[in-house]
Amino acid sequence: MASIFRSEKMALCQLYLSSETAYNCVSELGEIGLVQFRDVSLKFRIMLNPDVNSFQKKFVHEIRRCEEMERKLNYLETEAGKDDIEIVDQGDNPEAPQPKEMIDFEATFEKLELELSEVNSNAESLKKNFLELTELKHVLEASEVFFAERETEPSSNLDENLLSAEDGVTQGPVQLEFVAGVIERSRMPVFERMLWRVCRGNAFLRQQEISTPLKDPHTGHDINKVVFLVVFQGEHFKIKVKRICEGCRATLYPCPETSAERKEMIDGVKTRLEDLNTVLSQTNDHRNRLLTAAAKHLRVWIIKVRKMKGIYFTLNQFNYDVTSNCLIAEVWIPETDIGRIKTALCKAAELSGSTMEPILNRMETRTKPPTFHRRNRFTNGFQNLIDAYAICTYREINPGLYTTTTFPFLFGVMFGDCGHGIIMALFALYLVIKEKAIIAAKYKAEMFNMIFAGRYIVLLMGCFSIYTGFIYNDIYSKSFNIFGSRFHVGNVSKTAVLCDNKTEFMLNPADPAEYEGEPYPMGMDPIWQISLNKITFQNSYKMKISVIIGIIHMMFGLVLSLLNYIHFKKTIDILFQFIPQAFTEYDCDCEDPYMYPSQYNLQLALVVISIVMIPILLLPKPFILKQQNKNKMRMKSLESHAYEQDIGEESDHETSSHGKTKAVDGEGETVLISVQQESDHETSRNGKTKAVEGKGETVLIPVQEEEEGGGGIRVFRNIHTSNNSYYRIRIRLYFSYSILPTFMGIVSRPRSIVRCFVDDDFKKRFSSVISKYNTLCIKVKTKTIHCKKIPISLLQPYMAGGTIFVYIAFAIWSFLTIAILVIMEGLSAFLHTLRLHWVEFCSKFMYGEGYAFEPFSFKHFVEDEEGVTRSCRFISNKEIIH
Repeated sequence: MASIFRSEKMALCQLYLSSETAYNCVSELGEIGLVQFRDVSLKFRIMLNPDVNSFQKKFVHEIRRCEEMERKLNYLETEAGKDDIEIVDQGDNPEAPQPKEMIDFEATFEKLELELSEVNSNAESLKKNFLELTELKHVLEASEVFFAERETEPSSNLDENLLSAEDGVTQGPVQLEFVAGVIERSRMPVFERMLWRVCRGNAFLRQQEISTPLKDPHTGHDINKVVFLVVFQGEHFKIKVKRICEGCRATLYPCPETSAERKEMIDGVKTRLEDLNTVLSQTNDHRNRLLTAAAKHLRVWIIKVRKMKGIYFTLNQFNYDVTSNCLIAEVWIPETDIGRIKTALCKAAELSGSTMEPILNRMETRTKPPTFHRRNRFTNGFQNLIDAYAICTYREINPGLYTTTTFPFLFGVMFGDCGHGIIMALFALYLVIKEKAIIAAKYKAEMFNMIFAGRYIVLLMGCFSIYTGFIYNDIYSKSFNIFGSRFHVGNVSKTAVLCDNKTEFMLNPADPAEYEGEPYPMGMDPIWQISLNKITFQNSYKMKISVIIGIIHMMFGLVLSLLNYIHFKKTIDILFQFIPQAFTEYDCDCEDPYMYPSQYNLQLALVVISIVMIPILLLPKPFILKQQNKNKMRMKSLESHAYEQDIGEESDHETSSHGKTKAVDGEGETVLISVQQESDHETSRNGKTKAVEGKGETVLIPVQEEEEGGGGIRVFRNIHTSNNSYYRIRIRLYFSYSILPTFMGIVSRPRSIVRCFVDDDFKKRFSSVISKYNTLCIKVKTKTIHCKKIPISLLQPYMAGGTIFVYIAFAIWSFLTIAILVIMEGLSAFLHTLRLHWVEFCSKFMYGEGYAFEPFSFKHFVEDEEGVTRSCRFISNKEIIH
């Protein structure tokens, strides 16, 4: 994989396809996934008819047909999900169907949609009727109970007045009326309050809650409802009660006055409910069979329709030549895959039965090619980290190659602990082993998918944490006793498990009576774990290591910048950017004592050189670039005038009317010129635009470096901007994007280096606190032990309640270790490592001015449901011009 060091060499090619073979050729290119199409249809439309927009392309109608089929398939998928019908997905990747198969697909999908819509409509109507009959049954049963209670009361009489006689006036008997219905339980308090206020207490309300929730036929949700009965007298109150019921969305049902009629109606309703249950079960069975049959092919249909849509969207980026009946496209292709692309095109032409073979011509262009790095499952996660910072400039050194090692190593420096690293490595190893099953399961959890995408990063971070944990001699804030100790403190010659917490030592490596003088075989001596000056020694030790690692890491970035300058032949950057930065990268400490003779003189010399390099870094490059651009523009102007005098009257002239836009073709690009004068002329030779003559001022600005035999110039009309302002802006941009980050890096570098050991030191202290204070006070009544603190590792099962305490304490320790030390501190170390790579490493050599290579590929349509949405979208004229 040579492309991971630098991006692949890309070639801009022009592709000629006949109308018969265009569909199959694009289909084959989509299966390969190594061709990026440029939209050239707009360029020719502007030349011929500027009023045509993107929605009037040749294959817009076919795209709309595919979108309609996709809508129908999504409808089938949604309905299958409602019934928990599993959509069969065997991981197939079917080929794109032929255009003639679109009619068969449309007929099949239309038939399925109509049949399913009809079944759903009938089922909804039946469910609505079933709900109404169920509510009617509950109303009749509740009313029967209400009236039965009323009849048992000795003084009850429906003919009795509810209003008492006033002023001695005796009123005759008045017949009472009632309404019955059903209302949602949540609306019942409002209904009752309104009824009381409007009727002024002259209405009698009885209610009874329906025990079983009822299903809404539209949404399918359960609804709790209440049966009510309102008794009143007079037509005036009847109108008010009905209006209140309507306002509270209550449903009224007819209820006979006599008990016999109510019982007869209940029997009829129950019979109809039984019939509806039978019809509903048959309807649901038919719907289930229909969706089950469609679910077997639904996944394959979706992939085929998406592929057809992607092909037609890509064909819309072609230019249709009416005279030769062919389609013309411009594509970016990796140079190493041109032969493979030609083979695929010939294969597609043979399948189409066309006599005209596809033509693939390489074009010379000054347009910046896209950046393409080949990836695999291992490098994909690391490359995504770099792409999140910026896309590498074309043919620039790719930091992703070195990030595969430096990123997990620096993470391990901050996170180093064998125990925590083992937990992290085991989790990532499980994801790696089960990756095929996890991919097939297609989990929707965004956080889990993010971690799964970086499973190899997490695995290496865990492995390097284990390695640095051995170097620090640290596992869960404890030390290994493998090789004994090189210190002799009292009678202790080897590190032992100390049960007496009062035993502590002050170690002095400079004392030959305590230290043997030989270094510990690997990592740190375990006796430092119980030393009183442990923190002082370890901070000094880790600080020096962090400074060394940080300086090496940043200097390595500068070396890579030198390789970039050599590759792009930028001598000025080597002299006035790389060399000054190399001397400003050193951090000198002139404090006593010194580590070697003449250290003070060397450090002083480096400081002086760094100060001298500051004006060299700031001043020469902007003025050199300014003078070079002036000379280049002067030469361009002289060549243009000489060329115009040579061709004289034989030059080609093109005239455009007022206020229109003229397209001028160059090598691989189109220049849009706003024509304001009545007669502007273009002079062209061999497809290379030279100059535009007119009454307005003409400014010639070179696009990039000249190609061999070239001389192409991009011409802008009527730009009234002084050269001094132009170069003043260029100098400001140079200071903003080149010099300012350099000095900001000098300031931020010490903080970045300190983070390497501060993060690890904080984690070690917190882990030590958890282990130290994870003790229990055990009071054994049979022994004279008064709340003695005993480490959890020394608790014995025979003690009273010791086993239970061990389990509880271990659960607390495990939770704190995983939640805080592994997850939270791991995330903190990850972010600090990410900053070190982005700010202190990538910024040293990576400009990040490229754009990603986005080939037309069917892989996204199969693996990602949103692939078509991202890849196949209409692009506005503004986006295409840009």
